[in-house]
Amino acid sequence: MSSDIKIKDQKMIFLDEMMDQVIILDKFKNVFFANKSAVARFGNDIIGKNISLILRDANLLESIDLAIQDKSSQVLDVEIKLPIFQFYNVNIIPESLNESEDEHSVIIFLKDLTEIYKTQQFKSDFVANVSHELRTPLQSIKLGLETINDGHASNDFEMQKKFLPIMMQQTERMENLINDLLSLSKIELQEHIRPTTELDLKEIITHVIKLNLELVKKKKIKIENNITDDAYKISGDRNRLIEIFTNLIDNACKYSDSDTVIKISLVKKMDTILFSIKDQGVGIPKKYLSRITERFFRVDPARSKDAGGTGLGLAIVKHIVNQHRATMDIISTEGKGTEFTIEFPKV
Repeated sequence: MSSDIKIKDQKMIFLDEMMDQVIILDKFKNVFFANKSAVARFGNDIIGKNISLILRDANLLESIDLAIQDKSSQVLDVEIKLPIFQFYNVNIIPESLNESEDEHSVIIFLKDLTEIYKTQQFKSDFVANVSHELRTPLQSIKLGLETINDGHASNDFEMQKKFLPIMMQQTERMENLINDLLSLSKIELQEHIRPTTELDLKEIITHVIKLNLELVKKKKIKIENNITDDAYKISGDRNRLIEIFTNLIDNACKYSDSDTVIKISLVKKMDTILFSIKDQGVGIPKKYLSRITERFFRVDPARSKDAGGTGLGLAIVKHIVNQHRATMDIISTEGKGTEFTIEFPKV
């Protein structure tokens, strides 16, 4: 009997070191064992949970039942759509936990193919998006160059001086667009990988406010920082969080008039920390609220482009929020302002 236990312990150690997620279920389909990779992916509280609470997929649950009943291995692909998209190749193998005939479990091997799957999707999406969004600035630059090269401005220095700032503006717009597209693509590829570094939200937000002081002064807007001296600890990716708060402050400034106030706060709740940024800007019509985080969606395309927006900022925010297993809510009244709230899980 002791040798059996030793063999099982060695088996567990081997599974624990695997990069793939490995989960062992008891006959009630509760998690009996999860290797390090599975704990990192699905949380420290995975042991004892029913598999249906961890991977909500009807085909997977049906295949587990088949593996238990027929004592046969099952292989399938599983797409998890919520809270974030994940794509796994799953191998389910019947395995007895002890010598009793009626005690059976299954070992589930999950090979994460999310990045491969998303890469294939993003290749076509990226080309289509870039082609569409770069067409207008490229046409403006081409027209300007043609006019200066062999058009009516070829010998007119004053006219050339008028065209150059326009071409510079369109070049900058293309550069911003490409940077945002690359950033969004990278975030979407890594969205299923939850950050694990312990960070203080107050320190990050204070840093971002300092970074944006010039923009705020230029717009003659006041930032009201209502964050107390407490520590606000979460697990996160510092650079990604900076990207969230930079985008939200930039967005609030772009769509607010001079001499208005942007209010920023952090509030501790029982298991979460609630971040809020509230402006006194133009607001978002109610019918557009559900679409505001779509890539390239703009409520007012002309104003967005004049303000230097790429139409990707809030899409980037949404995916980083998802990566941190946080939730975002948007409340807005047209003509009065918008409030973004993000609820982060506490450490």
